Amino acid sequence: MAKQEETKAPEVMSDVEMLQKKIDAMREAQKVFATYTQEQVDKIFFEAAMAANKQRIPLAQLACAETGMGVVEDKVIKNHYAAEYMYNAYKNVKTCGVIEEDTSYGIKKIAEPVGLVGAVIPTTNPTSTAIFKTLICLKTRNAILISPHPRAKKCTIEAAKVVLEAAVKAGAPEGIIGWIESPTLELSNMLMKSVDVILATGGPGMVKAAYSSGKPAVGVGPGNTPVIMDSSCDIPTAVYSVIHSKTFDNGMICASEQSVTAIADIYDDVKAEFIKRGCRVLSNEELDKVRKIILTEAGTVNPKIVGQPASVIAGIAGFEVPKDTKILIGEVTSVDISEPFAHEKLSPVLALYKAPDYETALDMSEKLIEDGGYGHTSSLYIHPSQTEKMAAHANRMKTCRILVNTPSSHGGIGDLYNFKLAPSLTLGCGSYGGNSVSENVNVKHLMNVKTVAERRENMLWFRTPPKVYFKKGCLPVALDELKTYYNKKKAFIVTDGFLYSNNYTKPITDKLDEMGITHACFYEVAPDPTLQIAKKGLEQLKAFGPDVIIALGGGSSMDAGKIMWLMYEHPECNFEDLAMDFMDIRKRVYVFPKMGEKAMFVAIPTSSGTGSEVTPFAIITDADTGTKWPIADYELLPNMAIIDTDYMMNQPKGLTSASGIDALTHSLEAYASIMATDYTDGLALMATKNIFEYLPRAYEKGAADPIAREKMANASTMAGMAFANAFLGICHSMAHKLGAYHHLPHGVANALLIELVMRYNADPAPVKMGTFSQYPYPIAKERYCQVARFVGIQGKNDDEVFENFIKAIADLKAKVGIKRTIKEYGIKEEDFLATLDEMVENAFNDQCTGANPRYPLMAEMKEIYLKAYYEG
Repeated sequence: MAKQEETKAPEVMSDVEMLQKKIDAMREAQKVFATYTQEQVDKIFFEAAMAANKQRIPLAQLACAETGMGVVEDKVIKNHYAAEYMYNAYKNVKTCGVIEEDTSYGIKKIAEPVGLVGAVIPTTNPTSTAIFKTLICLKTRNAILISPHPRAKKCTIEAAKVVLEAAVKAGAPEGIIGWIESPTLELSNMLMKSVDVILATGGPGMVKAAYSSGKPAVGVGPGNTPVIMDSSCDIPTAVYSVIHSKTFDNGMICASEQSVTAIADIYDDVKAEFIKRGCRVLSNEELDKVRKIILTEAGTVNPKIVGQPASVIAGIAGFEVPKDTKILIGEVTSVDISEPFAHEKLSPVLALYKAPDYETALDMSEKLIEDGGYGHTSSLYIHPSQTEKMAAHANRMKTCRILVNTPSSHGGIGDLYNFKLAPSLTLGCGSYGGNSVSENVNVKHLMNVKTVAERRENMLWFRTPPKVYFKKGCLPVALDELKTYYNKKKAFIVTDGFLYSNNYTKPITDKLDEMGITHACFYEVAPDPTLQIAKKGLEQLKAFGPDVIIALGGGSSMDAGKIMWLMYEHPECNFEDLAMDFMDIRKRVYVFPKMGEKAMFVAIPTSSGTGSEVTPFAIITDADTGTKWPIADYELLPNMAIIDTDYMMNQPKGLTSASGIDALTHSLEAYASIMATDYTDGLALMATKNIFEYLPRAYEKGAADPIAREKMANASTMAGMAFANAFLGICHSMAHKLGAYHHLPHGVANALLIELVMRYNADPAPVKMGTFSQYPYPIAKERYCQVARFVGIQGKNDDEVFENFIKAIADLKAKVGIKRTIKEYGIKEEDFLATLDEMVENAFNDQCTGANPRYPLMAEMKEIYLKAYYEG
């Protein structure tokens, strides 16, 4: 007889192994689902919603039978809502591929699923929540693994099966929805640690576990919705809304009302209305009995009363009420957690409070939320005209849903009493309640949205004064417009003592007299104008009340005039705010006030260098503190600029030299700026060409060469227009501080630094480059060479052209009397070194630094300063 072969017993998989196998299979199914198109997903979403809707009654019956809680008819409504309202709200929402695109801005948003969602389902809403979560997961191409409540596992799993079968029939991958057949704490914890996102609805312990799992969780905290009934409310509507909500599914929705606080003057009417509508206001004896059964010894809601009708709860407490009693109402006074009625009760048991006034009612509601409903829902019944009270309520309540004149169970879940509140059966409580979401959870919380941002060059601008008049002798013709075009009546002239005493104002005043425009003049502006002088002029200006301000002079007069104009128009302005630095003038934090409401501003330059007549800049110094306020905004652009060379004929040699080189640095820095454009480049190039050709002639011959004077005047204004739009760089940043600390003329300070800065910027591999979308890579050397070739400087390659250009600038400076080093201007070495570090830091912080093509390190700026002092 043959030996009987031993049979090996089949391996029995543990629950943990089975769950891991299911998780692995679901991940594979989700990978396939992630490739589906929007059309495929929408078909699945539709069929699943239809199937769930068709089974709303059997599922409701099954839930009530298994849990022994709630009302079948109300659970039918919840199932219906979960299927129909979710489908209606999200049927047209894009959840696949490109969901948003703006080609002009180069922005594309692409939706991706989060992967495997772990869903914890509560016993209070076991089928409706399962329908809700499975549907939004299908809409977003996620797999969903459900952990049902042990006391509701059959009905929850049945709801999931209904949705799964319809989804698969419509084309979804097999196993895209899964569940734990026999839920245990071990398996639930494993689920939480294995999925990509947890979608948690339930008690505080479960939600806390979800957030502690180490995986992203979208969950909700407990609700303890307090209701305030203001004296102005419609009492019958308010009371019945609470009854309608509180009795819905026997009060198991987490947003349902837990307390009503009525103002004293309507309290009795509110109480009577509750009684009239079938509620039981408990006697003192009954109140004590119900108190004892609301909570467990652990302080949580007693599961025996959850979802039970009022008559059953009364029976548990040891007394009888009519079977049709709607709510058990306890008149209580304490809002502290020591009062059981102050807790969430998940049943038709309601606390009723009396408040002497509205403010006290707010205090009481705040306390109720603080001790058990942070972030969830609060409710107010009030006349719509009481907007201040409504605002106070919204401000005080630390809840993410604030419902006004709305049954909170139905209102909180959205789309029933307010169609813009997202429909959901998972209501986020925000950081108030320790949640990651502060709104009603929906499909957007189950998508990863990838943003594809293509490089774009932002819109640029070119802004100048509306009217710029130029040509020798143009002043009287240009001024005609003050009368003929603008109908001005009173003109205020701002200038300096030299120009006033030498009758530079006379051509202006003669023309004003001819036009019948009355005028006054302030002539105390000094170089490096101070705030104190500007305020002195302002007093005179205000007393005169002009409708046009005319600034005559160099940069100092125009700066002082702009500041006086600003203070005249907006005396409330704070200079610290006005001077706030910006990276992009269009995005500055401080919004500059509108100018020109009281007076227009006319700028008439008398030197060829600053370009202030066409720029939005002004600098003023507070003599008391030494603070220098650089003010920059296009609101400071003059309304009219008049460049009449007659005013520039007699500039002394020193002014001609310093202002001419200042204009050169304006054009060179504007051309190299990271914000340079075709519009500014042409002006910068022509300004540079004019300066190289005509500055030596203007310096040597002065008024004897009117053509040179006019060309330099044009160069100054063109360079001003260029840097008004492209801005400047660190040559100006450093020159501002060198001039401020050591009293060098601004043009001279620029002249001492410009070649060193150009060499610094021309490095093809800088440590850091300026950041702006129009500037793709370091090209400063190429840009400088373009300027060089335009003015006629040649070489065999860029390196040679650049060196020849640097030499040409040095030669030009020598021709007009500029010394080589800072040291040669008599600044003592110890004084220079004592201020060096402070100058470096302040120069780095200067407004001009940001537009420099090479973003500087402070150590590098210090090295430039040292070279400028010793070597040149």
